[in-house]
Amino acid sequence: MKSVVSTLLLLLFLSCSAHLWAQEEEGNDNRKSNGNLGWPISVPLNPTGQFAKVGTGISYGAGYNFTRNHAVIGEFLWDWLHPNVNNLIGVSGVSGHSNLYAITGEYRYERRGETFGTYFIAGGGWYWRHSSLTTSVVTGSAITCTTAWVWWGATCSSGVVTSTETLKSSTTNALGGNAGIGFTIRVAEAPWRVYVEARYHYAPMKNVNTQLVLTTVGIRY
Repeated sequence: MKSVVSTLLLLLFLSCSAHLWAQEEEGNDNRKSNGNLGWPISVPLNPTGQFAKVGTGISYGAGYNFTRNHAVIGEFLWDWLHPNVNNLIGVSGVSGHSNLYAITGEYRYERRGETFGTYFIAGGGWYWRHSSLTTSVVTGSAITCTTAWVWWGATCSSGVVTSTETLKSSTTNALGGNAGIGFTIRVAEAPWRVYVEARYHYAPMKNVNTQLVLTTVGIRY
């Protein structure tokens, strides 16, 4: 909880800073700074889709525009992966949560008109996934070890989950990448625009790769 609150306070501070920065160039559609704040909806792909359902979170980015068309951006992403624990066969009453965090650097190529625009974005960075059960679960014996159990941090021996093991959480991280396309529409005085973006994310994490598509709606300058 403390880490979530700290993250939200940091995002609020960065958002206010970005707003003040953008005000310095109000009315200028060819500014040197850029920033974005968005609300993504994530759709996990296999193998992630076997263990997580549709989720949501928040994304924030800020960077530098070399020209009207070329820019670099540093981004922070938090995505709550709504867990699917129904595949833990033999155990009832199991619930949990899973979070994905990412700090990445992106390149953006943009074609922007007075009202509408489109862009391509791609980059990579560090992805960190943490999954945990809300209650401890004693596995018992003779439960076949599947990747679902590995996702939640179980250990296995001879093809079955280790007997009388109490599960708590698992954490994994890796370098990953992303690529996507977005569209913008000007809704106020330049440089403010609303954007809609679809982006594919991939990180080759231990045991279960993280693969998902994020559709993000937000505001940027």
